[in-house]
Amino acid sequence: MSNLNDRFKAHFGKPATILARAPGRLEILGNHTDYNQGFVLSCAVSQDTTVLLAPVSGRVCRLKDFRDGSERTFDLDHVDEPIKRDWANYVKGVIVELKKRGRLVGGFDAAIYSTVPLSAGMSSSAALETAFGFAFGKAFDIEMPPADWARVGQGVENYYLGLKSGLLDQFSSIFGRANALILSDFRTVEVLRNVILPAGYSIVVVNSMVKHNLVDSEYNVRRQDCESAAAKLAKIYPGVSTLRDVSVVQLDAAKGELDLREYRRAAHVVGECDRVKRATACLDAGDVAGFGALLWESHESSRVNFENSTVELDYLVELSKSVPGCLGSRLSGGGFGGISIHLVEDGKAEEYGKRVAAAFKLKYGVEPEVIRCAIGDGARVTELQYKKKKETNKKKEREALISLSVVRRRGPAAADRRPRDSGPVASLSRPGNLERRLMSLLAPATTERGRVKAAVRPTLSEAVERSLRPGGLRSGRAPHRDWRRVS
Repeated sequence: MSNLNDRFKAHFGKPATILARAPGRLEILGNHTDYNQGFVLSCAVSQDTTVLLAPVSGRVCRLKDFRDGSERTFDLDHVDEPIKRDWANYVKGVIVELKKRGRLVGGFDAAIYSTVPLSAGMSSSAALETAFGFAFGKAFDIEMPPADWARVGQGVENYYLGLKSGLLDQFSSIFGRANALILSDFRTVEVLRNVILPAGYSIVVVNSMVKHNLVDSEYNVRRQDCESAAAKLAKIYPGVSTLRDVSVVQLDAAKGELDLREYRRAAHVVGECDRVKRATACLDAGDVAGFGALLWESHESSRVNFENSTVELDYLVELSKSVPGCLGSRLSGGGFGGISIHLVEDGKAEEYGKRVAAAFKLKYGVEPEVIRCAIGDGARVTELQYKKKKETNKKKEREALISLSVVRRRGPAAADRRPRDSGPVASLSRPGNLERRLMSLLAPATTERGRVKAAVRPTLSEAVERSLRPGGLRSGRAPHRDWRRVS
C-alpha cells in the first residue's frame, strides 16, 4: 500500500489522508433474486478496489486510475447528469445520491487501483461505489448504517445510470466475512447469518472473456418480466407481492395464467430461492456434493428459463462435468457474459484451471482468465495518521524558527522574556550562544575518528529538543552554517 501512497503523492503533490477498500463479490446462489426480495448466498472476495483520497478546497475534483492511467476532472456543481460510458459516473453518482440524503461532499483528489476484473460479473462497479462511499464518509464526516451505504450504491445504479439492479452487489461488498458465505434476505434487507464452506474446497472463477454491460443488456427487461408475473400471481394467491412469496408448487399450479416467457422467468427466480434454502441445509450438514449439484441445477435454469447465459458460459459449465475435481459450476452475476464459478477440490484446483483454460482456448481461440478466489472480508476505511504526525513536527519547527528569529533580532534576553509556552527555545540559558549550539546539533553525527556516522541530520525541532536534555550540547566550535537556510 505504501507504493500507492507514493504514487498518489507523486501525482497530486501531497499525501492522501484517507484509504478505503471494497472487495468484489461472487454470487454463489440466488440469481436475480435480490430485486424480487428473495434470498441469496454470496461472498466477498480478496480482489478489491482501493481508493486513496485527500480533501481539497474549492469545488473541483480530480481522479486518477492507477490501473490504466486514465484521469478525470469534474466540478461538483456539474455532476447531475452522467456522461455516457464514463467510469467517473460511478463516483459522481455516489455524490449525487449522498446529496439527495442531505450529505454534502467537498472537493477532493482521489486515486483508484483495482484488482477486480472489469465487466466480468464480480461487481467491479459496486466495489468502486462502496470504496468511494466509505472514503467520502471518513473525509467529510458522513455517518450512516452499513445497509444505507449499500442503498447509496444501489441508487447510483438505479437512478443515476438507469440499471434496475438489487442490493446484492453492495451488500456482499460491505458485509463480507473471510472464509464464510453470506446468507441475505432482501425483503428485510439484512444478513441472516454466515454459512461456512467446509475446508478442502476452492472457488475457481473462469472468465468467459465476454464482457457484459448490464446497462445495455436485457437486464431491465428480465426485471419487468418478473414484476409482470408477480402481479398476475398476486391475483390468484392473496399476500403475494413479489416472486419470493410464491412456492414451486403454487407456480406450477398457476402456469396457465402466465404466458410462456413470464412462467420461465418466474420458474427461475422461485427455483433459485428454493435452491438457496436447500444449499444452506447442505452446507450445514457438510454435504458439499449436494451443494455442488445445486450449482449445476442453477445454471441449467439460467440457460433455459432466464436466458441470461451465453454459449461460452454454457461450454465452461459443460467442461466442468468432465474435468476431475469439480463438484458443481454455474454462471455468476447478472449473466449475458462474464464469469462462471466452479467448486473444486483444493488438491485439484490448479490442474483443473489449466485443463479448462486449454479446452476453452482450443474451442474459442481466447485464453480465459482463471482466478482461484479466496473468500474475503468486507469494505474498510482508514484515516492515514501519518499526516497528523507530520503536521505536528512542522508546527514544532515553526516555533523553533520564531524563537531563533526573536533572539537574533532583539538580543539575547528576548527569549527569556517570551511566554513560557511559546516554544522550547524560551527556556534555554545563555541564549546568545543558541545559534551556534543548534548548528552543532544539526551537524552530521561523527565517530571518534571524525568519520561520518549517519548522513541523516536531525530536524530543527529535534535539535532544539535535544539541546534541552542534560548533556545534549556537544562542546567545541560548530561548523559555519547559515541558520536561515536550515529546513
